[in-house]
Amino acid sequence: MSTILTTAFLLGLSNIFMTFAWYAHLKDLSAKPWIIAVLVSWGIAFFEYLIQVPANRIGFTRMDLGQLKILQEAITLTVFIPFAIYYMKQPLRSDFLWAGLCICGAVYFIFRGNIGVV
Repeated sequence: MSTILTTAFLLGLSNIFMTFAWYAHLKDLSAKPWIIAVLVSWGIAFFEYLIQVPANRIGFTRMDLGQLKILQEAITLTVFIPFAIYYMKQPLRSDFLWAGLCICGAVYFIFRGNIGVV
């Protein structure tokens, strides 16, 4: 598997954990003290970091820091939208489309110099 696909796959997995660590407590632990939410979120984030750190190390062998960051942001939005709609029961908004198009533009510009290389 290519470096960018391996990195994207691992970042996708880590983003699932990250999204739950950052936002699921708003739904699932809203009646609990905030310190409980912090501890649960830290526990979830531990697994995010177990995947994210190797993903970035693998990706950094072929991509520069800016490319890794923009790839991360594109994956974050890809994970966040279904999470927001299906798990958090937020309405689908056109803002998601516009944000996605902006991220696509960022991906294009950050990778355009070496699309054939990566």
